[in-house]
Amino acid sequence: MFCHKKMKIEGYRLKQVQRLLYKDLIDNWDKATVLPLEMREELKESLPLKIDYKIFEDKNTKKAVINLKDNSKIETVLMEHDNKRATVCVSCQVGCPLGCLFCATGTSFKRNLEVDEILQQVLLFSRYYRKPTNIVFMGMGEPFLNYENVMQAIKILNDPNCFNIGARKISISTAGVIDGIKKFTNEDNQVNLSISLHAPNDELRRKLMPVSKGYTIKDLLEVVDDYILKTKRRVMFEYLLMKDVNDSIEHAKQLSQLMKRPLYMVNLIPYNSTGKFKRSLNTKEFKDYLEKQGIFTTQRYEFGHKIDAACGQLANRI
Repeated sequence: MFCHKKMKIEGYRLKQVQRLLYKDLIDNWDKATVLPLEMREELKESLPLKIDYKIFEDKNTKKAVINLKDNSKIETVLMEHDNKRATVCVSCQVGCPLGCLFCATGTSFKRNLEVDEILQQVLLFSRYYRKPTNIVFMGMGEPFLNYENVMQAIKILNDPNCFNIGARKISISTAGVIDGIKKFTNEDNQVNLSISLHAPNDELRRKLMPVSKGYTIKDLLEVVDDYILKTKRRVMFEYLLMKDVNDSIEHAKQLSQLMKRPLYMVNLIPYNSTGKFKRSLNTKEFKDYLEKQGIFTTQRYEFGHKIDAACGQLANRI
């Protein structure tokens, strides 16, 4: 069923609307000539297709600033890896309420995004640039604080009649909302889970990430282990390397002790300037140490830092 505000569509009309929106990628309901005129007029009112946006481009990267119906602004990023793969980094909130010290987005928060506002970001790039093969919920906001809308958006992204993006090509990154991870553990899907860790001990993590003040890293890893036990799926722990903050060999030693568990992997992220910290110069040494300890470790490829489109740089400021 397609349901938006007061309008409900079912049956063969639903399949027509889905095809028009997500396959044909129409940007005006007047183009939907297979639908009755009265329905087109209703859809114009209940689900406008125009997207108000500006594009900023860097090599292999396009950042869109979207102006929403209440004049709130969000940012979303298209990262083109090659001719076969393109990833959209999706926002789920206007700003972010978590206030992580290293992230520009956390300086303000207004509201959760609605389902159509989440999907609008993928539609924008699909219509005017290229259809994405992968989706990451790593943009503005904490996905598990807008849980129901994010899950509904994922269903539409995954639906063969809509975007038809495989569940294993969709990833959610959480700063560690434990109740959200518990809910996600019981979802019947194969969407990937990532944990923004960024510190190997509670004292440092609580300084960097206020969200962690109510629980310990041990508490967090227990719910992650429950997720792995039930789903048998690998979990990625994101670790942003900041100079003289969390990048010493001692930090690497502490992190390796946490990560020596089945189906754990570490994704090291070079710090992108937001004016508060500096980029680590020890990335290679840090990565080498983890790998020598047998930790599955990768380093994130950088996209869009020149246009403030990289990790931690998205913010409602343009």
